[in-house]
Amino acid sequence: MIERLIQQCWPEWVGTVSQGAGGWNNTTCFIHQAGRGCVLRIYNTHRDKDKIEFELDVLESLRHSELSFETPMPIPSATGERIVQIPDGSERYAVVFEFLEGQRPEGNSLLAAYSFGEKTGELVEALGQIDMVRPPVYRPYHELLQSYPACTREAIEGFCLQPEPAFLGLHQELRQLLDAYDDISRRLGALRKLPQQLVHGDLNFSNLLVDPLQPEKVTALLDFEFCTRDVRVVEPAVVISGFLGLEGEHEAISRFCQGFGSRIRLNAEEIEAIPVLIRLRMVDVFLHFLSRYREGTDDAAVLQEQVRILSSGLRQLTDSVAWIREAAARYLL
Repeated sequence: MIERLIQQCWPEWVGTVSQGAGGWNNTTCFIHQAGRGCVLRIYNTHRDKDKIEFELDVLESLRHSELSFETPMPIPSATGERIVQIPDGSERYAVVFEFLEGQRPEGNSLLAAYSFGEKTGELVEALGQIDMVRPPVYRPYHELLQSYPACTREAIEGFCLQPEPAFLGLHQELRQLLDAYDDISRRLGALRKLPQQLVHGDLNFSNLLVDPLQPEKVTALLDFEFCTRDVRVVEPAVVISGFLGLEGEHEAISRFCQGFGSRIRLNAEEIEAIPVLIRLRMVDVFLHFLSRYREGTDDAAVLQEQVRILSSGLRQLTDSVAWIREAAARYLL
């Protein structure tokens, strides 16, 4: 199917196909030719062309910023389209991007933490200068209560307090997630008052590349699919949440904050909100996978794994709130 799609829509890129790293939301394939290559991305979890159009508009706007790192750029099809609907009856969409040099950090390597912070701060600066004509499709994190229509408070309570047979062994973890949902719901109003701008919203070690010869240097930031308008401080908060539980997390978070603070500074209210936003991120991920499970996209095993991971993350966050705020205040204020 991939070979036929490339032949039909990007014939000048016909070559050898290899599977990329799998993700929850998309399928990635690499197309190899002599001396060059490209990346095919198939969007699996939605059929909303407007979401992809917004992502590509953001990337086009970033082309005009003088960034010290690379970002993905789409390659038009033979008919000039940036986005192609796959002719397999699934109604999914595909985009081909230019190949970017670099490699994923090995084993969530923390060597690049400072550079990651530096590039994240640089991206925040650049996105803050962009005024999009097309409205964003994805809601900001602080609109959690409107983001998952099927996940009402009643539905979440029913699932967590009266779990289905497949989740009976996770009763305690589900109760913890319900408590986190209730706590976050009370804090959303205050978050809306923080400075807002365009944000990437999903920066983590799987969405960056480093120099193979200098693995401490970030060379590219990837996957702008969830880019939207949100509070500015959500960007470092999302990254910090990804460091929790890793070996050397204290050092990594401190180095990330140093790098970020070398480019941009936050106000006291934003610093105070970082642990709240990390908690919000975890609740949002829970509702995302709960929705996928109830829609039949994922089986029970996927949601079980996420419940365990997120519950563990909430416990780690409780133990880490004080020093996260301390590191953020030291380097970001």
